[in-house]
Amino acid sequence: MSFRISPALLADLRDRASELTTQTLALRGRAAAGVAGGAALGVLALGSAVGAAASTGAAGTEVQTVAGVAGVGKGGHTAVQPEQVSSQARKATGTVAGKAADAQKKAGSAKKATANAGSATARDVIALAKKQVGITEGKGGQTKFHDWYVGTDNAKLTAARDGGNVSSYNGASWCNMFVSWVGAQTGVKNMGWDAYTVEHAKWFKKTGRWGQEAKPGSVVFFSWNGGGINSIEHVGLVVKDNGDGTVDTVEGNTGNAVKEKTRQKSQIVGYGYPDYRKS
Repeated sequence: MSFRISPALLADLRDRASELTTQTLALRGRAAAGVAGGAALGVLALGSAVGAAASTGAAGTEVQTVAGVAGVGKGGHTAVQPEQVSSQARKATGTVAGKAADAQKKAGSAKKATANAGSATARDVIALAKKQVGITEGKGGQTKFHDWYVGTDNAKLTAARDGGNVSSYNGASWCNMFVSWVGAQTGVKNMGWDAYTVEHAKWFKKTGRWGQEAKPGSVVFFSWNGGGINSIEHVGLVVKDNGDGTVDTVEGNTGNAVKEKTRQKSQIVGYGYPDYRKS
């Protein structure tokens, strides 16, 4: 409801605001737990609001009472029920805490979803690679990996880079096309697409995804006679590090087929690390 306040009532409201502050301090002193403290804070807030209205108001100013918590009694005094304030303070505190917890939970879920979106695990990649074991070259040395690669926009880019044309990929060495195909089919981030092993290795190094640790799912680059990146001749996918100087792999274009192999680390130039989703 609304009513008009006389100058005398304004003065009385100022006195009452001071009394409320005193009540707050008393409640705080008697509080043995946070509930009484919450009530005191509620009373302080109401006292401050009334004080502000009294300080800035004038005769004829309209003041809205807080229904159910503060009312105007006889003589214009504001009546405050501490137990009501305590109850509302507890409810307000619980509501704010609950909303904060929900917001934090949603933020964590959104962050996780963003991190995992559009990617795959190393296990996914290894499993798909192993399913290709036994595939061999057809007529003219062609495979489904050739057919896929020449149909991609990336084939146009790599052909232009290397001074050739897309059709030249048909029947060509396909170990890197196999790795690129596996990455594309699983949707793993930053596997890289290429048909030329040296350029693929350089891309991993340039983008900060190059190292010397044989992690499952990493792209492994070989040079049979040793040497650096420019001497790379072959590529595959790491299944596991055996811990004895060898690495288990899945490779395309090995004896004209997809095969599982065990390779000596002395033949490995380095490893490229895609951005795998954690399983």
